Amino acid sequence: MPDERIPGKLIGAIVAVGSLAFIGILTETVMTVLFPQLMREFNVDTATVQWITTIYLLVVAATMPLSSYLNRRFKHRTLFLAAVALAVLGSLIMIVGHAFPVILIARVIQGMGSGVATPLMINIILEQSPKSKVGRLMGVGSLVITVAPAIGPTVGGAVSSILPWRAIFVIVIPIILLVSLPVGLKCVEQHRPTEEARLNSLQFVSIVLALCGLVMFLNQAGVSVSAAVSGGSATVSAVFAVVSLIVGLGALLFFGWSSKRSFSPLIRLGWLRDPMVLLHLIAYMLLPIVGIGFGYVITNVAQLSLGTSAFLSGALVLPGALIGAFFAPVGGMLYDRFGPVRPILGAFFAAICGPILLLVFSMRLTPVTLAGFYFIFGFGYSLGFSNIMTNALRNIAPQFMPDGNAVFNTCLQFGGAAGTALFSTILSVAQAGAGEEGGATFRHATAVGGSWTFATMIGIVAIAICCLIAAFRIGAKRNSRL
Repeated sequence: MPDERIPGKLIGAIVAVGSLAFIGILTETVMTVLFPQLMREFNVDTATVQWITTIYLLVVAATMPLSSYLNRRFKHRTLFLAAVALAVLGSLIMIVGHAFPVILIARVIQGMGSGVATPLMINIILEQSPKSKVGRLMGVGSLVITVAPAIGPTVGGAVSSILPWRAIFVIVIPIILLVSLPVGLKCVEQHRPTEEARLNSLQFVSIVLALCGLVMFLNQAGVSVSAAVSGGSATVSAVFAVVSLIVGLGALLFFGWSSKRSFSPLIRLGWLRDPMVLLHLIAYMLLPIVGIGFGYVITNVAQLSLGTSAFLSGALVLPGALIGAFFAPVGGMLYDRFGPVRPILGAFFAAICGPILLLVFSMRLTPVTLAGFYFIFGFGYSLGFSNIMTNALRNIAPQFMPDGNAVFNTCLQFGGAAGTALFSTILSVAQAGAGEEGGATFRHATAVGGSWTFATMIGIVAIAICCLIAAFRIGAKRNSRL
């Protein structure tokens, strides 16, 4: 394969659009560390303040399915300017807002901006990259997405210790207007014609209901289980969880049924009939449950079991997530050179060693071993994760790539939300009836919950590896017939 040159404007476009996605994800993870401060300022409880994160994730997840329609209907530059406007407007409202509902409105606007920017970056890479460089540039895109949550807890801890929490949004606005905007205006180009695509509003409402219903089911199911184990009333949350599940699954089934019969569907799903691509998608949704959920687990086990400070617990995530993320382009280069099988499977066989070691040493962890074993997982995860979507999308027709991008990015968001809900439930169940936080019994219970969590992670990664092995076998059989 020829060694094609990467255009300078393509690099600039990735930087401009990727920085918007980076800022959106960074501020989302920063806010989770600031919950105690926000609870005091707005006089709200834990369940209420979590909506700052939950509503952001819901809006991002609901905007992702629109990316296929937006990519076909509007020019890249138009979408880029819309993402800039939403990011700046949301940040301004966060700076001046002094009521909790106003802060939630700002998070909705910011979620829409991130929901436009992240798929736009991937679409630009897929459409404009030289074929011999797709893997490494997708790795760069993955780096943008994974570095932000890696440094978010550390940035949040630093901001809360020396500055008012609104300072983070004061800082990001000049970055957007002085860096992202001018670079994007110069470098974002259109390489394919737009289409007269139509927005199917009924399908959009159904996919939003499906995503909201399923995320709310995970959230309320966790609340219900935790309340039941601790001896509290779980009736209301259990009923809400069941209703959310019924609404979510019903809306998802309607969306699939409607898409098959629509002349202009919101997302074209015919490519999912390919079992090889479907197995890649399942793995791509399962792995973020562990990859994104790990940040929650590490920080909580560090604070509640090992007794570290909030700042140190956030710093423990940093080496594995940050250094591992920088290896994402390396994984893409390996993909470009050796194909998909060895780079992807080798990476995740290495990654699964992290939770295995954490499980083995779960009852005698130290901050150093906790960070070190997570580093092993983060390194392998970053090497292989972006290659899964790259390989899947290379096996579908080019005209369906925007649809594939929309589905894969939506599953990524859903997997991340599912991971936090799942692992918080497991830890809550282990901690139930263990006394006050900080006591020896409570610390031991958290360590036990950590061991259950690490065992669950091993199972999830193992299932994902099995899906990938099956997908590669299907691919090998196809190639042997050619």
